[in-house]
Amino acid sequence: MDTIEIRQNLHMLLLEFGQAYLWNDAGALTLIDTGIATSGGDIADAIGRLGFRTRDVRHVILTHFHEDHSGGAAEISSWGDVIVMAHRREAPVIRGEVPAPPPNFTDEERVLHRQLGAHLLPPAPPCRVDRELEDRDLIDFGGGARVIATPGHTDGSIAIHLPGPGVLFTGDTVVHVDGQVIPGVFNLDREEMLRSFRKLAVVGAELACVGHGEPIQDAHIALPAAADLIR
Repeated sequence: MDTIEIRQNLHMLLLEFGQAYLWNDAGALTLIDTGIATSGGDIADAIGRLGFRTRDVRHVILTHFHEDHSGGAAEISSWGDVIVMAHRREAPVIRGEVPAPPPNFTDEERVLHRQLGAHLLPPAPPCRVDRELEDRDLIDFGGGARVIATPGHTDGSIAIHLPGPGVLFTGDTVVHVDGQVIPGVFNLDREEMLRSFRKLAVVGAELACVGHGEPIQDAHIALPAAADLIR
């Protein structure tokens, strides 16, 4: 597993499948997404290589319930005094109280999904959600983080904006593939997801940390340009 320094206090963790982000506030760590169910050990190793302990993780923020984002949360929630957060509409799925609704595939996505069929992901174990988030909620990390509701990929998908450092965590509403900034796939409601994409395009963040692909530098330019191209 690779650990990539994006900024002095921000690392991207490239996991067995997918990725997560680790923010450091003077030794108090915030983890945005957690990879698949087998990712806990890799994340613990990465935290150790960076000179921290697993009990330094204070916040786990899940951008949505998909198993490549929430799968490791149950294990990580047991590491210490960890507050697990997700949007109110995602919490029942993450807790295992209701089944996860399947995506509404486009024809192209259906083909892609079949091609990925050999890479079935382990189900995410149920995990407690200590704080249910809403649009515009504030979270105490990174100088003050703001929740942005971005429904469409899932009903309760969220992005997290750090206005001070100019960083935006987009979840799967935005992906960065082969140098292209595009909307995410496998959505519950593609039209609603596109509205959320356009919403993120006007945030004005300098850096966008996406759910899949490399972080987007100069996001305040790249995201509006991509939004102009989508239909």
